Amino acid sequence: MTTLQAFRFALALAPTPAEHAGLFRHAGAARFAFNRGLARVTAVLAQRDAEKSYGLHDDVVSPVPWTLAALRREWNAAKSTAAPWWAECSKEAYSAGLDQLARGLKNVTDSRSGKRRGRRVGFPRFTKRARASFRYTTGSYGPDGDRHVKLPRVGRVKVCEPMGALTGRLADGRARPLGATVSRTAERWFVAFTVEVDRQVPTGPLPRQRGAGPVGVDLGVKHLAVLVTGEMIPNPQQLAASLRRLRTASRAHARSKPASVGRRRPAARLARLHAQVASQRRDGLHKLTTRLATTHDAIVVEDPHLAGMVRNRRLARAVSDTAMAEVRRQLGYKTGW
Repeated sequence: MTTLQAFRFALALAPTPAEHAGLFRHAGAARFAFNRGLARVTAVLAQRDAEKSYGLHDDVVSPVPWTLAALRREWNAAKSTAAPWWAECSKEAYSAGLDQLARGLKNVTDSRSGKRRGRRVGFPRFTKRARASFRYTTGSYGPDGDRHVKLPRVGRVKVCEPMGALTGRLADGRARPLGATVSRTAERWFVAFTVEVDRQVPTGPLPRQRGAGPVGVDLGVKHLAVLVTGEMIPNPQQLAASLRRLRTASRAHARSKPASVGRRRPAARLARLHAQVASQRRDGLHKLTTRLATTHDAIVVEDPHLAGMVRNRRLARAVSDTAMAEVRRQLGYKTGW
């Protein structure tokens, strides 16, 4: 069985000044390419509207660089004048920003044509500096040993934990790298490798450890999950347990002066608290779904109407804290494994 799998690792707590500057430089390059491409698309759309007002036909008006190939051609033609410093960063950083823009534009088209389900997708907006990420799809990137990763034009960066789960599969030929995404969350840098993994699917009778039979799972707010066997799994409510600290951090951040040096500390503390809550919630859901997928041979999970539940102002916070949709998503691929 060949499937896609991601391996996410945290980079060193205190990267060297050169590595830190390189990471920020590449994130800024991706953001610059995205914003410049979006500005170009917006300008061409306005120009097309003006040309149509003069009575020109659709076949004559200026074409809009809507796809990734068109955005790349426009960027390569103008990068020497628009960004004379472009050679300081890997070309993959600019390609990552343009790819993100192309995906957003495609979502707009699919949403308006009915190919994309759900609410109508809005037009892409300019990204801010707080969102720092970039991606590699080509080049000599990847693990360099068990405790370092190699990022082109950034260097050899240390990670906080061994990468044996990934390096072992790469060495045996059981995995093929497809890309690496470097992102920043709560003043911490992370690298996530997307790989194509060959997983062995058991054939024949089910293993003994999965002989618990089918089970029905009822998701809720008071209890995270209630099994048909009668077992009740309590809801840890990570967000509710951290609300007091979040309120204090939010007040300190709101009282600080915008765009000042003193605003960085309360902003970092608030981001760390949100990241801690998200990590605790993700850890609990992974433990629950892994136990269910490895114990039972068939799992039936309800499909609640979450969009309607979060409209209730009394339930919105509690429902969002449970992450019911994430339980279904994890069970969807773990049962296949």
